[in-house]
Amino acid sequence: MWNTVSDEEIKALMEAIRNRYDLDFTNYEIKSLKRGVVRLMMKRKMTSILELWSKVLKDREFFLLTIDDLMVNLTELFRNPDAWVIIKDQILPKFASDRHLNIWHAGCSTGEEVYTMAFVLDEVNMLEKTNRLATDLSSKVLAKAQKADYSLIVMQNYLAPFLKFFPKRKMEDFFDYNALSAVVKDKYRKGITFKNHNLVHDSAFSQHYQVVFCRNVMIYFDEQLKIEVLKLLHKSIKPGGFLIIGYYDIMPDYGKQLFEAYDLGTKIYRKI
Repeated sequence: MWNTVSDEEIKALMEAIRNRYDLDFTNYEIKSLKRGVVRLMMKRKMTSILELWSKVLKDREFFLLTIDDLMVNLTELFRNPDAWVIIKDQILPKFASDRHLNIWHAGCSTGEEVYTMAFVLDEVNMLEKTNRLATDLSSKVLAKAQKADYSLIVMQNYLAPFLKFFPKRKMEDFFDYNALSAVVKDKYRKGITFKNHNLVHDSAFSQHYQVVFCRNVMIYFDEQLKIEVLKLLHKSIKPGGFLIIGYYDIMPDYGKQLFEAYDLGTKIYRKI
């Protein structure tokens, strides 16, 4: 099916979506968009992009429910544990004397990163003074993130990275288990605000943050869009604050004028 969808058809569909819903994917990386479109067509058993085109433009609910299929939500509990060790041992102590700590998870997906941060904050006794903003383009994944309810199958996949960070702790310390799933304990869900936010379209928030996560989001953007998003993130971070991007994200040359590498291996940058 990959070969039956051309780059021109993808670009035309994205232009139509922008005109219909005012959501701009036109500067997203074309290969990532094509993968998402093909994935959506296969899932919905569609044989042509014209069928998808008609459904997307005529049925707003269908479109909003399937935004997720245009993007792979790369998130998991304690994803890349070595990054979380540096956050705990080196980044958070820099703000130990701050009265309040503000953290923004941009592109939070289904929330695993947000709750991982809560567990780490609790470990260093900074949870109570931290306000966390979790945003995403998709209302569907935000609802799941806010619910904080993860299947037991998914939890099994998270066990190895969890134990790499917390070798002497148990998942039950952080989750309430039932027959089908595990729910994040109330203690770690407090202090989180969930909001729809489009990094491409929407402006920066009035609040400024000591730490901003934007992990595995920019992999979908072309060079110019990465630059615009980095400008927005730079504006949102307090002087001396940190930006944490994903292992698959590539910092463009222009971004090095805004952020200096703090730890290249874990893609942690500091605002210039």
